[in-house]
Amino acid sequence: MVQLGVCLALGLAASVEDLWRRQISNVTVLAGLAAGLGLQLWLHGWRRGPLLWLAGTAVGFGIFLVFFVAGGMGGGDIKLMAAFGSCLGPGRILRAALLAAIAGALVACGFLLVGFIRRRGRPRAEAGPETIPYAPAIFAGSLLSFLAG
Repeated sequence: MVQLGVCLALGLAASVEDLWRRQISNVTVLAGLAAGLGLQLWLHGWRRGPLLWLAGTAVGFGIFLVFFVAGGMGGGDIKLMAAFGSCLGPGRILRAALLAAIAGALVACGFLLVGFIRRRGRPRAEAGPETIPYAPAIFAGSLLSFLAG
């Protein structure tokens, strides 16, 4: 239950920031990483806790790194995934990433549809570039990972 609570707090903070400012602050990510370390220490002790924290962080960061390098995802999203990995551990973050990708595809389709409706009848240059906030999808994937096992 504590793990779920930490994920709820991290996900809500990051989602609000991403929806409001289209950015996830380093403060939010660092707080998530610190909470993840505390959580892993509490759940697994001083021997295994730091290793699981580090492994979860690395897996979370590495999962979406290729999308960041390709320009399809922001740096804040990658760091947020690392923070969730530190909280969930290396096994559960893989499941969360798959579910986040599915949720992200649905969110992206919704944003594209709304953008298409808003731009109808206007030249493309007037519409300006749009970014899709991915933190809510990462949050949803993390929460769904609790239901998936």
